[in-house]
Amino acid sequence: MEAPSKERHPFARNVLDKDYVVVACQNKWDISELHAAVLKECGFTVRQSVEKTASGAHKVVAGVEGKGKIPFVAEATAKAEYEHNRENGETETFVPLELDPFDPNDIIRALNDIGFKKYVVLEDFHYLPDTTQRDFSFSLKTFHESSKLSFIVVGVWREENRLIGFNGDLTDRVLSVDVDTWISSSLDEVMTVGGELLNVQFHDDFKKDILRHCFDSVHIVQEACRRVCRTSGITRTSDDFKVIGENIDVTNLIAAVVSEQAARYKGFLMGFSDGFQETDLEMPKWIIFSILCSDVDQLEKGIRLRRISKIIKSRHPKGADLNNGNITQILNSSASLQNRKGTRPLVVDYDSANTSLNVVDKGFLIWLSSQNIDEILEDLGMPNKLTPVELAAL
Repeated sequence: MEAPSKERHPFARNVLDKDYVVVACQNKWDISELHAAVLKECGFTVRQSVEKTASGAHKVVAGVEGKGKIPFVAEATAKAEYEHNRENGETETFVPLELDPFDPNDIIRALNDIGFKKYVVLEDFHYLPDTTQRDFSFSLKTFHESSKLSFIVVGVWREENRLIGFNGDLTDRVLSVDVDTWISSSLDEVMTVGGELLNVQFHDDFKKDILRHCFDSVHIVQEACRRVCRTSGITRTSDDFKVIGENIDVTNLIAAVVSEQAARYKGFLMGFSDGFQETDLEMPKWIIFSILCSDVDQLEKGIRLRRISKIIKSRHPKGADLNNGNITQILNSSASLQNRKGTRPLVVDYDSANTSLNVVDKGFLIWLSSQNIDEILEDLGMPNKLTPVELAAL
């Protein structure tokens, strides 16, 4: 049996370390940089070539790295060969490959040449620009049809089949797994099983209050339980069985957990409101206005485009003359805008298939419920929040 490493990646719970590589996506990568990053994680050294592709972009030269990360590509011509001695005494000869980094077929050819058979995990896929996500959805079809490579794409969004939305040809070729939706019974199990591992039991009243106020956020449940363990002196598996969490003010406990993110939430509101650049319509700011005018229960379910439009037009200087296309454009770019402003993880995401804006960070809802909304709107230079009567009339 393989000895466990000291710090195992979350994927290692279900896949052995030796069976996958992880590519941490960055917010400025285009498709060529994403392909190059995959090559690097799979054992290649990658450098730019003087040759260009038909589109005018530079090709890259990819060479195989040997054991111990000793590169087999040095400063030499693209036609040079490099030898590698195997442990059994045989010699492998590698030829540096001159590739078009935009072409998934070239990436497949390079990986086939080294017999690569591991899973490729693309972590934080939502950090990538929308155009790169869309381009990769087309690369993914090529990978599926022309190779045996398997990708695990990890991202934060509420749209169930985003990749299929980008490229309909991926239908029945990708499997979507929603790991963000938690029901009360599952959250209760988290506390029960976690307590058993520590030889403790969380008090029933504590568990009920947590489930009532956590907005189905597993992060809040885990962090609240961790704090109760700390205050109860539980830092490892207890020698004696204990019941903890009795007579805890759960509302204040959760507020304390969420308050640590207050600066990030305020930064999200300010950064998103500023938009990509200054414009006459200031649509990002008005998207925030529609969020702040919606009650927490509505935000938890998601705000439909039609309602967002009505809220904005009720106060926007252009009123009913405002084009819905301007609203949709910003909603579709909401993830990119948050990435640009450094909001990580995302707070909101737009589901274009269901035309719904969703809060994906449940802590934001709890924080928002305790804020003076009119003060926030005043700080953003926006009108006061719509009254319940005005909202009901929309």
